[in-house]
Amino acid sequence: MEIQENFVNKVAQSGLVTLDPASFYPAGERMVYDIKDNLYMGLILREKDFREFVKEHDWAQYTGKNVAITCTEDAIVPAWAYMLIANKLSPFVKEVVFGDAAVLETVLFEKALASLDVEQYRDQRIVIKGCGDTEVPVSAYVELTRKLTPVAKSIMFGEPCSTVPIYKRKEP
Repeated sequence: MEIQENFVNKVAQSGLVTLDPASFYPAGERMVYDIKDNLYMGLILREKDFREFVKEHDWAQYTGKNVAITCTEDAIVPAWAYMLIANKLSPFVKEVVFGDAAVLETVLFEKALASLDVEQYRDQRIVIKGCGDTEVPVSAYVELTRKLTPVAKSIMFGEPCSTVPIYKRKEP
């Protein structure tokens, strides 16, 4: 007696469109430049010494990288110090931001998502994938939701087999 089973992929038939935020992951090495290494006695920034450092430092070593500029010490660092570093980095880096690594990721994802053509998702039932190997900042999920809400029929979070409803357009 032969038993034949036919499996039906209900997820494939559901009409759901899966959008993986990790697919927008911006390429490039990330690094944080910490001004604390330029502080005198870990407390203050001395302008003459700092300007000499900025002039002599090999900024080309950051070529092609994404850099966040910060100071992790509890010190008063004037805005012009960050500006000087940004000015020197700009010809070499892909991106330079003020903040820590999390801020850098937020900015990189925001820029990547800015080019998303949301019209391709008009009237679609969208599942924004919620897990994977690539760390996606919460800000990217918020930005995707903001951009897709005006065009999507519905937005869900998770996997097609297990979703959390986020938005459903009210039909007139």
